[in-house]
Amino acid sequence: MGQLQDKVAVITGAGSGIGKATALLFAKEGAKVTVSDINEAHGNEVVELIKKNGGEAIFVKANSASPEDNEKLVKETVEKFGALHISVNNAGIGGEINKVEDLSVEGWEKVIAVNLSGVFFGMKYQIPAMLKGGSGSIINIASILGQAGFPTSSGYVAAKHGVVGLTKTAAWEHGTENIRVNAIGPGFIYTGMVNEEAMGKEAIKHLESKHAFGRLGTPEEIAAMCLFLASDAASFVTGSYYAVDGGYLAV
Repeated sequence: MGQLQDKVAVITGAGSGIGKATALLFAKEGAKVTVSDINEAHGNEVVELIKKNGGEAIFVKANSASPEDNEKLVKETVEKFGALHISVNNAGIGGEINKVEDLSVEGWEKVIAVNLSGVFFGMKYQIPAMLKGGSGSIINIASILGQAGFPTSSGYVAAKHGVVGLTKTAAWEHGTENIRVNAIGPGFIYTGMVNEEAMGKEAIKHLESKHAFGRLGTPEEIAAMCLFLASDAASFVTGSYYAVDGGYLAV
């Protein structure tokens, strides 16, 4: 029996990267998974992979920056699977690269809408569904930049700091109701946004040098922490922020 046998999970941004790896792992561990992404083709590919491996999954197209889409996502999940036990609020964007004074208002608002408001909207509709079931585990994907600054990324950094604050607050609000809320701070992870093709070989080498392991992380390594936090093994864990960063924040 898997660690998440018969649990129901919603994962946003699950069409690629960390979200995809988490969806595949959760399904392998027995969860029924709602794969959500703004990219319909990518999301459906993940669903088909899960089904091919004997798991259960559906796809719900949703924009995390939309409160209506977040409400629909939870509603369709509960209608299909009967409950909601786990959510991974993972959808995010890199945002505009500029110093504070040069950052456009539109660039600021866009990254805040997806990376911070998207997590708020997710929890706003996920928590009532979990309360009806008597328990739940919410995992918010923040960043190492939810604890540290990074030049020219003020919108992204502000959003990820906000995610950590939301996580700690919601954990206290719902601890006695058996809903756990935790955040993960990935280091730089090989994804569609972070790779040699997108950033160049020298930029990747520089990022690798900032990690104690001398390499970037993989989506599967973040998925493994998501699994721990979603499982009963983390029954006394809430309001925590876990840096899974290859030592990035150690110095």
